[in-house]
Amino acid sequence: MAAAAAGAVVLAPLAPLYAQEGGAAPLDPVTIRVGANETFTRVEFAGVIGARSQVRRDGRDVIVRIGATAAPDISRLRVDPPRGVEKVETRAVRGGTELVLTLAEGADIRTGSADGAVFLNLYATAPEAPATPLTPAQVATVPVVSRTGPDKVSLDFKWEQPVAAAVFRRGDAVWVVFDTPARFNMDGARALGPATGAHWTAAPDHVAVRIAAPRALRVSAVATGSTWTVTIGGPAASAGGVTVDRDDSGEPVLVARMAGATKAIWLTDPLAGDRFAAVTARAPGKGFADSRQTIDMTLLPTAHGLAVETMVSDLAVRADGDLVTLSRPGGLTLSAPSATLEAAPAEAGAPQKGRYPGLIVEGWESTGHAGFSARYRELQDAAGVEAAAAGDDPRAPIEARMALARFLVASGLYYEAIGVMNAIVAQAPNMAGEPELRGLRGASRAAIGRLAEAQGDFASAAVAGDPASAVWRGYIASKQGDWETARQAFSAGAGAVDDFPPVWRARFGAAHAEAALESGDPEAARALLTYVFSQNAPPADQLQARIVQARLFEQDGMGDRALAVYRAVGRAPLDNLAVPARLGVIRLSMARGTMKADAAAKELEALRWRWRGEATELSVIRQLGKLYLSQGLYREALTALKGSGGRMQRLPGAADLQIDLSNAFRMLFLEGGADGLQPVQALGLFYDFRELTPIGADGDEMVRRLSRRLVDVDLLDQAAELLEHQVGSRLEGVAKAQVATDLATIYLMDRQPEKALQAIWSSRSTLLPTALNAERRALEARALMNLGRYDHALEVLGTDASNEAKAVKAEIFWKQENWGGAATLYEGALGDRFANPAALTQDEEARLIRAGVGYSLARDTASLTRLSRNYRPYIAGARSKVALSIALEGMGGTEGTASVSDFATLSATADTFAGWVNEMKAELRQKTGGNRPATPARS
Repeated sequence: MAAAAAGAVVLAPLAPLYAQEGGAAPLDPVTIRVGANETFTRVEFAGVIGARSQVRRDGRDVIVRIGATAAPDISRLRVDPPRGVEKVETRAVRGGTELVLTLAEGADIRTGSADGAVFLNLYATAPEAPATPLTPAQVATVPVVSRTGPDKVSLDFKWEQPVAAAVFRRGDAVWVVFDTPARFNMDGARALGPATGAHWTAAPDHVAVRIAAPRALRVSAVATGSTWTVTIGGPAASAGGVTVDRDDSGEPVLVARMAGATKAIWLTDPLAGDRFAAVTARAPGKGFADSRQTIDMTLLPTAHGLAVETMVSDLAVRADGDLVTLSRPGGLTLSAPSATLEAAPAEAGAPQKGRYPGLIVEGWESTGHAGFSARYRELQDAAGVEAAAAGDDPRAPIEARMALARFLVASGLYYEAIGVMNAIVAQAPNMAGEPELRGLRGASRAAIGRLAEAQGDFASAAVAGDPASAVWRGYIASKQGDWETARQAFSAGAGAVDDFPPVWRARFGAAHAEAALESGDPEAARALLTYVFSQNAPPADQLQARIVQARLFEQDGMGDRALAVYRAVGRAPLDNLAVPARLGVIRLSMARGTMKADAAAKELEALRWRWRGEATELSVIRQLGKLYLSQGLYREALTALKGSGGRMQRLPGAADLQIDLSNAFRMLFLEGGADGLQPVQALGLFYDFRELTPIGADGDEMVRRLSRRLVDVDLLDQAAELLEHQVGSRLEGVAKAQVATDLATIYLMDRQPEKALQAIWSSRSTLLPTALNAERRALEARALMNLGRYDHALEVLGTDASNEAKAVKAEIFWKQENWGGAATLYEGALGDRFANPAALTQDEEARLIRAGVGYSLARDTASLTRLSRNYRPYIAGARSKVALSIALEGMGGTEGTASVSDFATLSATADTFAGWVNEMKAELRQKTGGNRPATPARS
């Protein structure tokens, strides 16, 4: 086990837990070793491939990339993860494998390499980082000189270069913070006048000094060149230049405008023990003259820079140019932007603000005796006057415009309401953080189906705690098919539902009932439906609940009642309700056998275009895709499943649709579903949907299977094109060499030896299995032979005694007219075939003819006699009886009438190339599972 030191930490002996190899045996290309002590667990990756592993971290996931497509054996790691690791898994990536270790909460990791291995040190709890001492060689020494008076002291910090600073009082101490690391030489600052002591501390990115001084003493700071002078006591000095206000976006964020801000530095008070932040800024002097306190933090008065106290742990302080942003992940707790607006007289009878920001109040839509038009003009005129008077004033009132928006929302004029509220934000951007504006605009967007935009409004921190907004979030989630989220949100807003008008109470109840049914709670769904039907809502607004009721009937086995409800709702002139109802009719009718598949497909195709978006369209597409697959209409199925495009990728159900699409493609090209198609049809289908090819081994296997089918029907160019893409773009290492070998074979079948050599040479590797190396050598030699480079081909084969090598050598000897050598190899390839009385194959017959001709041309009578004795009985069943008879008789058997050239002509009838091609096709078929029965299909 390799040992390593991290800083000053001494590692205890590591007890081996388990290893993937034993003792001193030679290391595998990827060898994983594990050991542990009381402090941490160490995982090492050794071997020629393992030692080149790359480690990166993504949140709690530690990802080790191993340059081998074959996943290492991590069964023990997966079953018994090290301390501090929740789970271990592998995943295939392009050109390698990634080992993913998910750390537990609070766990940490250190990585490195030592003794020829990459190691991970896994800690169940994060170790304390060793402090890095600052040495004189690393930082400058800054002299500090004091000048005292009767009631004050001035400290000069004499830097060599200008630096940024923050100077402020905190309780009984004055803090001076600089954004550059240094050491202070305090020898010249022993006299501090009214101050009682000074202590400095340094860190890698700053240096600070705390000066104890009575609270009555004022503080000022000024920079002259590179020297900062801080004065404690004496006459008051004016401080200003830093302003703090809400962000213009309206989000609950504070922004300080401070020229030359450099960085935020977090400090710990040695006496109080709490943390606070100092924001440094460059000269000239500028400070925050006021004191501002919110629930989350306090801004202290400063002589220069900015100082922030906080009791929360997640306050973020970020300096960027002339702006300092103060925020929290969920937003700061601030008053609404409208709280700072100028007061405006309330319009008599105008709709007033509701109890909750996202609440639509019953009665807002009231028009009085004058009617809708007169009421609308009245509110519109008041809003226009207010907008004209507001101009660019961000503090101008917005009450008249919001009154108009309330009236429009309650009247169902949602587009117009959105326009009014967008105009308010355009004129005063800070109003984007106004809770009521966010709530009512989100409600209007949800009502017209702009669910993504509505989600943006309700995600604002301004309405985070609003129960009415929680109801809207539940409604949106239900429409998107995110049932669990919908139920949680409806539960959070339960107290506000009854404050909505009856029409919305009915809609919310129906959406909640559907979510309850889909999440497996039919009793809750029944109770919610009872609530919906008790509301005095128009019939059209209760139809959604009727669809949910039909689903309950269906679950309870009352198919006739369910079908009757579906048919009734399906006749409604509202597509958002009629489409899911018709989908229910189709589903039930097909289950009962009363609707044929082709009729169902035709109706589903029509439904796809009647209602777009939301979970309804996803349901139609999934049903249609499954129907087409069951009929073997694979192109139609893939087209339907792919039809949603990128429009609905944010919907929760989109993931299920993508799974259906991937599974269909996998079934076709990996599990044999497309084997019933003609190869050209399968190729066209693959090319039309090739972006669905999965990354990794499965995708590569799909391509190899399809290329094998093309080879079977001699579409060699198309087969080679498929494999060329794999070799050139997708694969590395052993996998690349394997596919390149198949590519070279196809090139040789197509009589393109140059391209075959290029495929072999471009995929060379030193870490290939022995059998694959032998196959590649034989192919390389065959390509060289076809180019006439016989000696080079024999040199490549060397002493290789494999069957593939012997076959190539026989071909080379034959072309070199080394008749005896070729004949011996041809006869050797037949082995004891003469012991099997079955008829010879075409390839065996060709080899036998060449063996006989070779022995005759070599004048090897003894060998020819032996060959003739063993194989003469096969002449009767041969395809080329005359040629085989002459070959076994030899030149002597033809009464001297046959010449050497005649025998060479005779051997041409024994085409060993055709036999080799058939043999290679059979090998490719076996590699890719092409010898199994085809699955019937239609394109």
